[in-house]
Amino acid sequence: MNVKTIQAENYTWIDIQGPNPSDIPQITQEYGLGKFLLQDSLEPGHLPKMEKREKYVFFILRAYTVEKDIKATNIPELSNKISFFLFEDKLITIHQVPFDYLSSSEKTYESVYAHLITMLNNIINTFDKPAEWHSEDLDRVEETIFLKNYNQISLEELYFQKAEIRLSKKLLLLNQSVLSKIEFPEKYQYSLADVKDSVVQYTLEFDEAIDDANNITHTYLSIAAQKSNDVMKLLTIFSAFFLPLTFIVGVYGMNFKWMPELEYRMAYPITMLVMAGICIGIFVWFKRKQIL
Repeated sequence: MNVKTIQAENYTWIDIQGPNPSDIPQITQEYGLGKFLLQDSLEPGHLPKMEKREKYVFFILRAYTVEKDIKATNIPELSNKISFFLFEDKLITIHQVPFDYLSSSEKTYESVYAHLITMLNNIINTFDKPAEWHSEDLDRVEETIFLKNYNQISLEELYFQKAEIRLSKKLLLLNQSVLSKIEFPEKYQYSLADVKDSVVQYTLEFDEAIDDANNITHTYLSIAAQKSNDVMKLLTIFSAFFLPLTFIVGVYGMNFKWMPELEYRMAYPITMLVMAGICIGIFVWFKRKQIL
């Protein structure tokens, strides 16, 4: 467990990184925090939540932490959480992995609320680049489908992308639910409103990305089905040409002794002309029906 204390003029920030369950009694005794809330803080997959206690407010937020090329299918893989214990003159943060934006927040602020708002804004802004990644990737996939070769598209990658977008939106909605319950002094309401507006903006971006991903999936499947239909149509046309020819060949391939046509000198050229006429007739009929 690594504990770092930043002393400002009007408040104290205590950052606890990497605690173990065995550290809970020490943290409880030293900082006066609830045992069960600390257990929630150490649970890797815990979703955002908020609870009010007599002396402090406890809440959990999750930040987007997965790299672009890593395929995540659940919330713990996609994000990491930070637990906050907000007192009037003290802020305690608990997390398992290091966060760059926490290190960059080591400067002091005028109050604990100003410091906390900076952290909240940094957490929400972790969804900015992922929203841009997914938008660019979906545009690239759409361009490939319509302008290049739809066979180059991987349904597996599209599935993982849809899963990440869907989970990201859920996380934003959960974070938004927590932020809407936090009470700040009136002086900081406008700054908190900016953070909430960022949540709404990113939620709309991921919502649009979900629609785009669904539309691209449906388009891909439609094009694939159309290609299959074209192949079946081509095979059907070939069958229509060769079925009557195969019938004629089958009739004259029977080994019957008395078949007058076989003794006729012009039987072969006449048969070939009949077969050619059948092909021409089928071709003309397909043209009139606009099948070819």
